[in-house]
Amino acid sequence: MKKLYKNANILLPDHTVLSGAVGTDGPLISMVGDAPSDASEWDEVLDMHGAVLMPGLVNAHGHSAMTLLRGLGAGLPLQRWLEEAIFPVEAELTPADVKIGMTWAVMEMLASGTTLVADMYDFPEAGAEALLETGFKANICRVGLDFPWAPGTPAGRLEECIAFTRDFHDPTGRVVADFCLHSEYLTREPFVRAIAEANGELHRPVHLHVSETEKEHAECISRHGVTPTAYFAGLGLLDHGGYLAHCVFATDDDFGLMREKGASMVHNPTSNMKLGSGFARMPAARSAGANVALGTDGCASNDNLDMFEEMHLAYLIHKGISRDPTVLSAWDVLDMATICGARALGRADVGAMAVGMRADFCAVSLDSPHMRPAYDLPALLVASAHGGDVVMTVVDGEILYDHGEYPTIDAGRAEFEFRQTARRLRGKEVA
Repeated sequence: MKKLYKNANILLPDHTVLSGAVGTDGPLISMVGDAPSDASEWDEVLDMHGAVLMPGLVNAHGHSAMTLLRGLGAGLPLQRWLEEAIFPVEAELTPADVKIGMTWAVMEMLASGTTLVADMYDFPEAGAEALLETGFKANICRVGLDFPWAPGTPAGRLEECIAFTRDFHDPTGRVVADFCLHSEYLTREPFVRAIAEANGELHRPVHLHVSETEKEHAECISRHGVTPTAYFAGLGLLDHGGYLAHCVFATDDDFGLMREKGASMVHNPTSNMKLGSGFARMPAARSAGANVALGTDGCASNDNLDMFEEMHLAYLIHKGISRDPTVLSAWDVLDMATICGARALGRADVGAMAVGMRADFCAVSLDSPHMRPAYDLPALLVASAHGGDVVMTVVDGEILYDHGEYPTIDAGRAEFEFRQTARRLRGKEVA
């Protein structure tokens, strides 16, 4: 089906704004420019007056089904947060729960303009079911774990990680499987080497937690004599790229390694502040030539999946820390949340409003008081907008969210199942 979105303000990849139209033909963007005088060739014409069309946001690090754990352990530092609040509830999760939590996360992300997520969580087959049913895009994985304090690798985990990455196939290409290791501190060297060797055939980017806390970073140096990034790079794990979440204590040499290996830093400002981990030196990573993307992390360490909030915080935090208001432009941050996120995930066909790219975009309304006057649209989107200003989200040319409606999701059923599951997990009534 051919659709024309006319009378829109369009963010273009050359950092300009066009007043015009976007046309889609099936899953692809087929035109960007002045609205055609004859609209007869279009199957559907949508008037986007009062809205900005921008690339769909890319959440480059998340644990999507943790919508079920939203708000747990508030006020605790990372290790206590995990051990006292998160792990006990996660031990009760079933594949059905993960599918329900993923569906709820997709609804939240679509309603706030996100079209692609890098997801790291248990029961990826169940999460994939939700993704395929809703039409959302994701890079998913079987999380690699090899607990150093345990007698051995969890039974079959190494084989599962390799088989899932090798065998998962979505013919639409919306959902792809990557390799994933949770972290240096939850894996042992033989496991890491085995994944790196398997990836010599599959050539997938690897999803990792890296240098999230000072303790983690220092203990890795104590064990191996190098930082987590250098450790993984030295074992060949980054030979085909990767996306490294947090990087709060990453060094200049780490950023140089990321550039050299084609790996990306994923900045998670909300999560890092909530857990008291610190402030990643994201501008230094960019200056070193590393690709930098943005991510929300999970709902328990963030409380929402609003990528506009991540953009806003990233935009302001580093100006304040550096005492330099020019350290990041609004366009810089918009790129991090779109084209740079796509690049991190190995998605060359999304992240820009350009002919031939996948038709993954969102429409942001300018009709609210906090969105006027619209003197500088990029700055407005980064500093004033929030996820609630999104009125439409399109994936592969298909409208998946439209003014509160979800054409591919039974929202009433999703809410009922989500509330029932959250009630069971918490052992009490939830709102």
